[in-house]
Amino acid sequence: MTTTSLDVKGMTCGACARRVQKAVTALGGVQKVDVDLEQGRVTVEHDEQPTRAAVAEAITKSGYEVAG
Repeated sequence: MTTTSLDVKGMTCGACARRVQKAVTALGGVQKVDVDLEQGRVTVEHDEQPTRAAVAEAITKSGYEVAG
């Protein structure tokens, strides 16, 4: 199991969190997605796949900016 944490800009409400959770959960191998709106952080527990880049891409495609 791998844990990936990403700083995400633009998430402001519960709907934002659900959109990100849905986009990331759709990737194969994802076990858990935690969205911390206050910290602007998304933490994903997953198998070796998806890669960090794939998680970041899913977040970006859902309309948010991954920082760093």
